[in-house]
Amino acid sequence: MTATRLQLPQQKKQRYWLKAFLLGVSVSFLFFLPFLLYDNGLFLYYGDFNVQQISFYQMIHDSILNGNIGWSHTTDLGANMVGSYSFYLLGSPFFWLTLPFPSEAVPYLMAPLLILKTGCAALTAYIYLRRYVHNKNIAVIGAMLYAFSGFATYNIFFNHFHEAMVMFPLLLAAVDEYMETHRRGVLAMAVFGACLVNYYFFVGMAIFIVIYWFVRMFANSYKIKLKDFLILVFEVVLGFLGTAVLLIPSVLVVSQNNRVGNTLNGWAGLVYNNPQRYVHILESFFFPPDIPAYPNFTPDSNAKWGSVAGWLPVFSMTGVIAFMQTKNRKHWLKKLLPMLFLIAFVPILNSVFQLFNSQYYARWFYMLILMMCLTTVKSLEDIKVDWKRAVLWSTGITVAIAVGIGFMPNQKTDDAGVTTTSYGVMSYAGTFWAYVLIALISLGILILLLRLLKKDRKKFVKASICCICAVTVVYAVCFIALGKMRGYNSHDYLIPHVINQEDKINLPETDNVRSDFYGCMDNSAMFWQLPSIQAFHSIVPESIMEFYPTIGVQRDVGSRPEVSVYGLRSFTSTRWLFDYTGDSNSFVETDGKNKMPGWTLYDTQNDFNIYENQSYIPMGFTYDSYISEDDYNSCLESRRHLLLLKAMVLSDEQMEKYSDITQGKTDDFKSFVYTENEYYNDCQARKQLTCSSFAYDNDGFSAEITTDNTGDRLVFFSVPYEDGWSAQVNGEDVDIERVNVGFMAVRVPANTTSEIRFNYKTPGLTAGIIITVSCILIFASYMWIWGLRKNKEIKARKKTYRIGNRQTVSTIKAAEQDMDMIKAVNQEDKGNLDKNSTGDSDDEITRTPM
Repeated sequence: MTATRLQLPQQKKQRYWLKAFLLGVSVSFLFFLPFLLYDNGLFLYYGDFNVQQISFYQMIHDSILNGNIGWSHTTDLGANMVGSYSFYLLGSPFFWLTLPFPSEAVPYLMAPLLILKTGCAALTAYIYLRRYVHNKNIAVIGAMLYAFSGFATYNIFFNHFHEAMVMFPLLLAAVDEYMETHRRGVLAMAVFGACLVNYYFFVGMAIFIVIYWFVRMFANSYKIKLKDFLILVFEVVLGFLGTAVLLIPSVLVVSQNNRVGNTLNGWAGLVYNNPQRYVHILESFFFPPDIPAYPNFTPDSNAKWGSVAGWLPVFSMTGVIAFMQTKNRKHWLKKLLPMLFLIAFVPILNSVFQLFNSQYYARWFYMLILMMCLTTVKSLEDIKVDWKRAVLWSTGITVAIAVGIGFMPNQKTDDAGVTTTSYGVMSYAGTFWAYVLIALISLGILILLLRLLKKDRKKFVKASICCICAVTVVYAVCFIALGKMRGYNSHDYLIPHVINQEDKINLPETDNVRSDFYGCMDNSAMFWQLPSIQAFHSIVPESIMEFYPTIGVQRDVGSRPEVSVYGLRSFTSTRWLFDYTGDSNSFVETDGKNKMPGWTLYDTQNDFNIYENQSYIPMGFTYDSYISEDDYNSCLESRRHLLLLKAMVLSDEQMEKYSDITQGKTDDFKSFVYTENEYYNDCQARKQLTCSSFAYDNDGFSAEITTDNTGDRLVFFSVPYEDGWSAQVNGEDVDIERVNVGFMAVRVPANTTSEIRFNYKTPGLTAGIIITVSCILIFASYMWIWGLRKNKEIKARKKTYRIGNRQTVSTIKAAEQDMDMIKAVNQEDKGNLDKNSTGDSDDEITRTPM
């Protein structure tokens, strides 16, 4: 008897994953398009985006193409490139896509990369959400809500945050995949990718995953045997260690940052110091986000850059409220979501996602938002959901917040004692009411969509996607436009004078001296890739963080020394100063004097007045006097920038080590005079014996100095001290001394010309490479062994299939094909449910093709 295989009708498969990706790309293109047209193909925003994201991308792009991956002498006074830029871009695959393009094209790639990131966020969100719904179009809706959430739009300002939004759904999907199928390798790769892309966000992801996993375990949604649990731990550790190539250098730098050790304590860990922050957190889930740095709903919430944004376009919190009101109290999401919202409102719990740092951020909200999207799509598939009640709650809270903030009486008394009463406690009334209008119109649209949901599910899906697209474009355009109004005028300043305009500057020497920028946009020097004392960068060497406060300069997220510390300029070999002529900030006082002594106008180029420091000291100079660290600390803080031009600061051990050079010259500091004339004299004295040549290169820098017969000297370089430096003088290794509160010096012999060479190797990079390569080899072996075992099991199963008693045949392949066809039909049936079908379930994960 001949067996006939059942022929099933072929049905067209929809590529829902592609649909989610293309929707993410196309909609984001639409809301970026007006601004691309306005700025001639560039996307220029304001704040951090303009001054950090664009300049960092272009500068590091050029450094890598030039073969420099070690020391960046154009970052502040100098910085470890891997440690300083792994947080911003080095782990991002989107950054590496810029390398085939020329330097001039990089600023033009910022918007296309953001568009691509948005599409990828929608794609990865779909990959996660599709497991929990029968109708995959509903998962597409959830993916759009995630990709176009308030958090995503808010963090256009922080370009590198979107990588975390892309990776997190993949990490969750990998956890689900392992817990369901015990499939090998997927979890290790997901952990590797998430940590490599951004170690800071990975910390938050890891903590969230632990909470997520335990909640599901206690809710009996996950089950696992000890053997499988040990394999899970192995894959997580393997994936994590695989990122050592970036992780170790980054940790070594970040652990030295003085911002890391600030933790919450006392009542500050239990209650926010700013009461408005509670309202800010609450309203962020019901309204489009305020733009960074300009909070509108809650002006005094002190969360200007906190990424407090959680609004879902059209749906707002309605889907979440609807899900929480269903009767299935045992569902793991009903345990997880309240826990996450509680975390958001308790300072010490909120800080756990950044290892208890005291600085307030809600940068983990994208993870909460994905859970909100999941509850929303599950609500859409459940016919038992009471949407009317959910809409009433969502609308009521929205209106209550709008009325409370918009109409609250606000009395103010001026200096003359006159009291006036206004209504509304927001900062910008026009913007506030525009946001209220968007939120209420969205809820009105949702009411109409929910009526359609009951009548025709297919039309509901199409209408929902269209409405989400429309609302997203409107609110995103408004959001970006509000931000652009706060930034530098792109057509008056950025485009004609800054971006790709370095060729308009023609000076005798710029690469091996430092420059200063007076009253200019942050990181202007980085756009032209000039060494500078001005920098807006959070992750720099410890020695910079240690040095600046000693001379009265605040160093938190940037180096912005005031003109009052004019001695710093000569101390750091700053030769040029740029003063933009198109603004009101002038380097010249009203009486015609310059704001720092010793500077003269050299030329006007590119609409910048360029001043030259007549007291400029070349890199690599020597001292005749030496003081101890205690003596330095005893000097008035306001005078220390001048003291550093008089004497080298050494530790007691160094004083003893170099006693033949210092010769006890430590008592003169009490007689030092700090006047403008003395400043000129000190600079001239330092110029008497300096390096005749100095040049940076990819491995460090070289210098040459000719000493006199008065004795050996310590040659000082205003380059930040780090453990990765090594030095040679005339080809022989020498000790590098940490002097002048964080900089470097080496000993050179008397009465000779010495070749000085400093080489830099990124601390931890070699060990990181070894660990990463080892993990890759272990992973490959692990997958190979698992593959062999799997093939062996398949072959064993094939032998059990026999037809009659005559022969053994390999029918397992056909059986597998049949099962695949049956599964496909089942999935098509689920995807083509009757318009009133519910998809009401399900704690169990349903694996379906994309």
